[in-house]
Amino acid sequence: MDEVHVVVAHSERATLRVGDVFLKVDADQARIDVEVEAMSLAPVPTPEVLWRKPPVLAIAAVPGTTLGRLGGPSTGSAGAWAAAGAAIRKLHDAPLPSRPGRAGRGVGELAAELDAECQVLVAEGLLPSGLVTRNREVAEGALRPWTPAFTHGDLQIAHVFVDGDEVTGIIDWSEAGRGDALYDLATFTLGHEEHLDDVLAGYGPDADVDREVIRGWWALRSLLAVRWLVEHGFDPFLPGCEVDVLRSRM
Repeated sequence: MDEVHVVVAHSERATLRVGDVFLKVDADQARIDVEVEAMSLAPVPTPEVLWRKPPVLAIAAVPGTTLGRLGGPSTGSAGAWAAAGAAIRKLHDAPLPSRPGRAGRGVGELAAELDAECQVLVAEGLLPSGLVTRNREVAEGALRPWTPAFTHGDLQIAHVFVDGDEVTGIIDWSEAGRGDALYDLATFTLGHEEHLDDVLAGYGPDADVDREVIRGWWALRSLLAVRWLVEHGFDPFLPGCEVDVLRSRM
């Protein structure tokens, strides 16, 4: 019998791997609905849905390996990063899904959430006030009008699989929907800024990509993530992770 491997587990959801099958357990069925619908619509390689029996979704493993992980070295070539950029552009150019996604929150709502989170980070002593203040200034660059695109919404480097210079699969679509395309690009390159040029080369020279907006999303996403990660058993203070991303803006 195949060994059961816990991929990720916290109070909101858990993912287990048994052989070539991933079992996603999520009490919020709306997230599973979003994931299944997004994978059916996305014009990029996605996992095959094997079966669904709430609260469990079973999907097949995708071939290839990830480009790396946050806090770790990149294992992919410049060509692989460019291929990922091309796949992301294909997704962003696709017809819009019906739902708003994580990358589609309104500017006012997002600013209010960010300001409240910054206050808590300082009040609870999680981060120095100077670090929070500086990154709140940088994050302002992301708070501007944007044209909706089909976004993944949680396009972490660990969610994109490649074989050589070919993208073989993109996983974890529960945050997908209409949103800001630059949020996806920022999430994908978070902690791996040295590969932004490679990603944008694949994304296309005709794309209107404002790097200051991407830097704003790096700061914003990291500020919003720190406390959640700590409370759910993760460590954003590890080398190369969210706190280092914030320090790099100083």
